[in-house]
Amino acid sequence: MGFEVRGEGRTAVVTGASSGIGAEYARRLAELGWQLTLVARRGQRLEALSAELRKSAGVEVETLSADLALPEDVARVAERVAADDVALLVNNAGINGYGPFDETDPALLQRVLAVNVAAPTALARAALPGLRARGGALVNVASLLAFSGGLPPDPLPWRVTYAGSKGYLVTFTRTLAAELGPDAGVTVQVLCPGLTATEFHFTAGLEPVAGEEEQRGEHGMPAEDVVLASLAALRSGEVVCVPGLDDPAALEQLAEAENAVRGASVATKAAARYRG
Repeated sequence: MGFEVRGEGRTAVVTGASSGIGAEYARRLAELGWQLTLVARRGQRLEALSAELRKSAGVEVETLSADLALPEDVARVAERVAADDVALLVNNAGINGYGPFDETDPALLQRVLAVNVAAPTALARAALPGLRARGGALVNVASLLAFSGGLPPDPLPWRVTYAGSKGYLVTFTRTLAAELGPDAGVTVQVLCPGLTATEFHFTAGLEPVAGEEEQRGEHGMPAEDVVLASLAALRSGEVVCVPGLDDPAALEQLAEAENAVRGASVATKAAARYRG
C-alpha cells in the first residue's frame, strides 16, 4: 500500500531535524504542504530552519528542543506524536558512537542505544494507533551499515554498537510491516542510506556538531537524493528503501536467504555437521 506524500494540511514530525537528512525531510515536506513539528537537541538551529520554511513554504512549523537519550524528553515528544493531527512520523535522529568497542566510553554506547533504538521504538508505539486510525506513515532511518555484518573496519568505521542499532531498526520495521499487513491503513518504511554528505560523521554523538551553520561532508550521496528516494518509496509502498540500489532483486535474494536459514527452526535435533 502506498502513501500520499502531499501534506494537505496534515502534520509531520521529524526527529533529528537540525541538519542533514532530517533537515532535508523538513524542507521537502514543507514544499509538499505539510505542517511540521521539528525535533532536535539544537534549538537555535531548529528556530532558524523553521523561520526559513515559514517564509519559503508558508507552512506552520513547531519546534521541540529535545535530547532523545533522556526518557523525560522522549516522553514529551511521544505525547506530541500521539496527537490527532499527526499523519507522518520520521524517526531520523541518530548518533554513531564510532570507535573500537572495547575502548569506547560505556556512556556513549548507552547513548547510542537510547537514541537509535529505545527512542524510535517508543515514538513509533506512541504514534501508531493514530496513524492507523487516520491513515498515515512511519519512516525509520537506518543505514546500510545494518547489513555490513562481519566486514572489518577500514574503510568501514569501527561501528559495532551503531551497526547493531541500525540492524534492529531494519528488523523492527520489516517485522512491524508484516504484523500490520497490507490493510492496516498505515505505510511503514525503513530507509537505509549509504554514505551521505552530511555532518553526521563529524562527532561520535556525546556532543552535537558545534556551530549554528549546517555543515556538509565532502563525500557521499546528497541528503536531497536520500529523501527523494524515501518519499518515492512511500508512494510505492516499499518497506525497505535503499536510495542507491538500482536493482531491488538483491533485497528479494536477501529475503530468500533468510527463509532458507529460518528453515532450521523446525529441526528436532542438531544438524549433522554439529554431531560428528
